[in-house]
Amino acid sequence: MACIDFTDLKSMIEINSCTNNKNGVDEYGNLMKSWLEPLGFNTEVFERDQVGNHLLCLSHCQPDQPRLLLMGHLDTVFPQGTFEHYSEDDKWVYGPGACDMKGGNFVALSALRNVFAEQGKIGNIDLWLVSDEETGSDDSKFITKHLAANYTACLDFEAAGADHEVVDGRKGVATYCIDFSGVAAHAGNNYHLGKNANLAAAKTLIALTELTDLNQGTTINVGKMHGGTSTNTISPNAQLMVEARFTQTAEQQRVLKLIPALIHQHGIEGVTAKLSGGLQRDVMTPTAEQQQLVKQLSALIGYPLKTEQRGGVSDANVTSGVGLPTLDGFGPYGDGDHTVNERASKASFERRITEVTAILRHFNHCAE
Repeated sequence: MACIDFTDLKSMIEINSCTNNKNGVDEYGNLMKSWLEPLGFNTEVFERDQVGNHLLCLSHCQPDQPRLLLMGHLDTVFPQGTFEHYSEDDKWVYGPGACDMKGGNFVALSALRNVFAEQGKIGNIDLWLVSDEETGSDDSKFITKHLAANYTACLDFEAAGADHEVVDGRKGVATYCIDFSGVAAHAGNNYHLGKNANLAAAKTLIALTELTDLNQGTTINVGKMHGGTSTNTISPNAQLMVEARFTQTAEQQRVLKLIPALIHQHGIEGVTAKLSGGLQRDVMTPTAEQQQLVKQLSALIGYPLKTEQRGGVSDANVTSGVGLPTLDGFGPYGDGDHTVNERASKASFERRITEVTAILRHFNHCAE
């Protein structure tokens, strides 16, 4: 195996970039910026107050040529003072973000460096780094949707599959909070005067669950509920926290239409329901244009690029949802992500960097 210098990956991992640690995320972003600008990239910074800044790293644009968007995220899930160290052995690198997705950013950076070293210039290949992916991209997804219109295709650098599959499908996800307001009353003396928010919530929970269609890959989960004040009081309030996931666009549309109507159908007089939340990320489904991209990239690397579908979501859902042919999973293979056992395979880094270099070499339209 070729010897890869993981010094820069170590520097990435040793910066705590938990989503809510704006200073750390920005420090990591500035480090990426310092490595990319010597390759000819200009960085557009999307300043943010509550989360880290998003970075759009732009190469020279040659008109009338395909334009490729590389996509990554700067944030991890580990709070300050928890899991912050880097280590390695003969086969693995360990640390927060080793595979999700500082390892993926390292693959993209390394491939860009290879192409720059070979051809002296990079063009029509841009890198979009967001700061809030791990918490749903609630801020960055609107920018991502807007940017997608400027590109021919998108590669996202989340972790590879166990056999180096890339991802051509992901479930979409919507999250909701439903608040029920009723009327409190003494359960012994004035039961008839109460308007039971807990009962309305329970009926709604059942109705929501019945929207699940496992044959279509659609699940509705009420993952958290609470309400009431005491056992001898008719509950004046209740709350449900709901997540919906779907694998098909038609199912996404069905669920998003039915949930807002369903919350008012509990049948408990005097109890009102208020819905907040909604679609977090669109479903990512395989398309003909995306499968053509798989064939093109397979030809560039010299062997078939395996694909898989996943239940989890990423920013690939966002670009795919607005029609940009997108493939995900171009980072290294690893496991233990979101735990203190997170690691990534050294051999996988070598393979992915080689593959992505071949792809970027083809898309680079400023070499002449």
